[in-house]
Amino acid sequence: MFQLTFDNHIFQTKKDFEIDTADFPDFAKAAIQFCKDWISGQKIFEQQTSGSIGTPKRIEISRDQMIASAKATQGFFETDENTTLLCCLDPNYIAGKMMLVRAMVWNAKTELIEPKSNPLLELNEIPDFVAMVPLQVDSCIQDKTSREKLKKIKHLIIGGAPISSGLREKLITNEIQAFQTYGMTETVSHIALAKIEAGELIYRTLPGVEIGTDDRNAIWVKSAASNNELVQTNDAVDTIDQHSFHWLGRVDFVINSGGVKLHPELLEAKAEAIIHRFYPNSAFFFFGMKDDKLGEKLCMAIESTNDTKENLLQLKKALVLDVDRYEVPKNTFIIPAFSRTKSGKINRPKTIERI
Repeated sequence: MFQLTFDNHIFQTKKDFEIDTADFPDFAKAAIQFCKDWISGQKIFEQQTSGSIGTPKRIEISRDQMIASAKATQGFFETDENTTLLCCLDPNYIAGKMMLVRAMVWNAKTELIEPKSNPLLELNEIPDFVAMVPLQVDSCIQDKTSREKLKKIKHLIIGGAPISSGLREKLITNEIQAFQTYGMTETVSHIALAKIEAGELIYRTLPGVEIGTDDRNAIWVKSAASNNELVQTNDAVDTIDQHSFHWLGRVDFVINSGGVKLHPELLEAKAEAIIHRFYPNSAFFFFGMKDDKLGEKLCMAIESTNDTKENLLQLKKALVLDVDRYEVPKNTFIIPAFSRTKSGKINRPKTIERI
């Protein structure tokens, strides 16, 4: 039977969710209100999109779509009413809401905790199913006690942003079983999962999900979770078969430099270790800038207050030695603070506008 635990409170029935939440933190208020609406039979829910396939906007998602998504995840992992869940993501966003929906659809128990950087630090019981963002996973790995807890989680899914090559290596080295998700608000959370292991990640679709590509090689998705409507994305993929693919990056980020097509996200994963030798823990990204000779030239932005010319020179020398010549940025820009979205993702276009 579905049960939500928060602090010393236990919620199961509609009456339980009618509790006065005035003194509760915002994330708990959002979770309890959503569960109350769900148990009351609400059919339509409004949700803000992140802008993955266009301008951020509010869209309507039906109860049936959410149920279909939860059941597809259940089919992939073979979970049931005995599976325990942990909701450590903000319920104001689709990822947090879907953790609550999964618990309700699976008739399982879930614990709600603050969506902080290390959600496992004060946790006593190890859940079976957890969704985290890369920052949370990285924080858990850095703490010895939390790292051991992480190893015991049966089903760990990581979403919100692609994991870095550094985090991927940590997961593999520590033998932590985890999956990178692929999805968006319009598809009601993930529609494909890639087991994190050595080699190129292979995303495999959830049961009942159809995929294909347009003339840009950008993936489209159709499933019950998308209301059986075709959702066209801006994500370039290399399709393996009708149920699996390699993710290459955003089509609208692709740089055509002298006829060579460069995918920034792939270059970022390749260069991450080198860049972090000179700018430890700094966020960075590659982008294209208009160039009379090449059409577009490869550039890089690094979030740092260290803008010494010597450091930049040494970084460029290291890149020249370790990556292909056309993967070395022509210009590098040091920016004290990147522009970010409300959910904390780097806003590349707005950051580039400031250069």
